[in-house]
Amino acid sequence: MARLRSVPPGRAGQVWLQHRLSVARRGADLLDQKLRILHGESLRLSLLAERTGADWAAAQREATTWLVRAALLTGERGLRLAALDGDAEVRIGWAHTMGVSYPDSAEVTVPTPSPQVLPGSSAALHAARDAHRRALDAAAQHAVAVAAGRIVAAEVTATRHRLRALTAHWIPRLGAALAETRLSLEEQEHEDAVRRRWAQAEGADRTPATDSEEGP
Repeated sequence: MARLRSVPPGRAGQVWLQHRLSVARRGADLLDQKLRILHGESLRLSLLAERTGADWAAAQREATTWLVRAALLTGERGLRLAALDGDAEVRIGWAHTMGVSYPDSAEVTVPTPSPQVLPGSSAALHAARDAHRRALDAAAQHAVAVAAGRIVAAEVTATRHRLRALTAHWIPRLGAALAETRLSLEEQEHEDAVRRRWAQAEGADRTPATDSEEGP
């Protein structure tokens, strides 16, 4: 394992490493919490995408059925008269989870037809119009669910990589460096203690004898 750079010497280095190890562990705990929450949200969005996809497919089939019926009853001219004047608008709502923003809802608005647009002679045109509105709304809901699922899934992957980098690489490196620093300090303290004892012993040997210890 490569040695860490910029570690101060002595006890300052021990404090430096302890602080960074504590920060790294807190970061790993937060990332783990974020990962669990986002993973649950990703599963929810995946199920939502499946359900909205099925709803969209069903609404599309219904719209196609009514369009064919209306065309058979009113002809191409009737369909042109039934066309709305203007474009539909979709307003997207956003959600925020653990710092991640993603689409959460879709509100579809379509132009209101005038009484002259839809001939009252064909109920099929009215039914086709309503079916296509439902299909458009279902398509928007499905698009929101799919987009949200992709965003959250990407963040789950990125968070998992960051957590792995901390737990598998950075925290072990800090822990090993801290253990090495502590061992070095203990060895240095032991050597210092031995030198002090040697110095004290040499000092005692060099102390001159007192008068009480001298003979007559």
